[in-house]
Amino acid sequence: MLATQISIGRFHHFHLARQLERHHLLSRIYTGYPRFKLTDEAGISPQKIHTFPWLQASFMARSKIGLNRSAWLDREWAWWAHETLDRYVETQLEQPTALIALSGSGLHSGRKSQLLGGIHICDRGSSHIRVQEALLKDEFLRYGSCWTGIDPRSIAKEEAEYQQANWISVPSQFCFDSFIAQGIPSQKLVKIPYGSRLERFHPILPSRSADSAFRVLFVGAAGLRKGILDLLAAFQQFSHPRKELILIGSLAPEAQHLLAQVDQSQITIVGPVANSQLINYYNQASVFLLPSIEEGSGMVIGEAMACGCPVISTTNTGASELITDGIEGFIVPIRSPTIIADRLQQLADEPDLLIAMGQASLKRVQQLGGWDAYGDAWNDFLTFKANSFESEP
Repeated sequence: MLATQISIGRFHHFHLARQLERHHLLSRIYTGYPRFKLTDEAGISPQKIHTFPWLQASFMARSKIGLNRSAWLDREWAWWAHETLDRYVETQLEQPTALIALSGSGLHSGRKSQLLGGIHICDRGSSHIRVQEALLKDEFLRYGSCWTGIDPRSIAKEEAEYQQANWISVPSQFCFDSFIAQGIPSQKLVKIPYGSRLERFHPILPSRSADSAFRVLFVGAAGLRKGILDLLAAFQQFSHPRKELILIGSLAPEAQHLLAQVDQSQITIVGPVANSQLINYYNQASVFLLPSIEEGSGMVIGEAMACGCPVISTTNTGASELITDGIEGFIVPIRSPTIIADRLQQLADEPDLLIAMGQASLKRVQQLGGWDAYGDAWNDFLTFKANSFESEP
């Protein structure tokens, strides 16, 4: 049985599509991304990429077309982008398939797949949506702001998908445990950790100098979910004469507000950078820091490690799939800026440890095998488990 994918954006799904294509398992991938944004997706037969961009593309470009940001409009737009993509794929399915649908986009198409004799795999890239909701609510309260909450329609739909799906795929133990905590049976869960683009990310000579500036790198959409409160607090506590915090990615309003309140003389705000250009920043960094409050598996962790950069990350990022605490970097509790500052200080004060952790990071991520290992795990699952499953009517 061939696989059909649904993903409103790119995320990890085009890496998966390349791997399914490598194993001759890909039927097609449906996405809300416009086709002109996907011209660099080598390794996937173009005829297998099907776009339904009418709401998602305009949602992504809303600021460029002069629309003022509105919480209500953004919520409605996002909901209908997911819902219409799901409904569209439902009309396109005509034969049994292993439908791998990003959560929030597979309820209707998943049911259709099962009715045709196929299966529905709900692919959740984050923690259980109830756990995610609780963590984000607490973080907004900590910041002193009102949390508007995840769209109740999205929560209801995702929980219906969890119930309906034959399996739920997750990328990390953090995600796995969040589903168990919400009563989902372990036999319904399959954990397949993400890979790293080893062909794109690698060390660049010369290696890091122990007496250079101490650069702390963050890559991502800086906001409360990504731990901006702890990121800035830890950097302020950390003492070094030539320290620098480099922020790559977009800045949420909360991040902009917090940055305006601190000394920015040692902070460099780069803004969004193409993924292909990140190699230069990873190689210049002394340490990569990802203090997220909630995310399923930060793919940037593996990218940094592939460049020989040690990592400090929280328990809620999927870091445990890549890092052994104290070997390739440090894993810290969420909301622990003082501990993060202590770890930064330790690395700055012990250059031999910094170098050893960087070398261990590179060795570890190479041993894991990159995205090919991810694809092999999916191939094994689809070939030996999913294909032997008889979907109930």
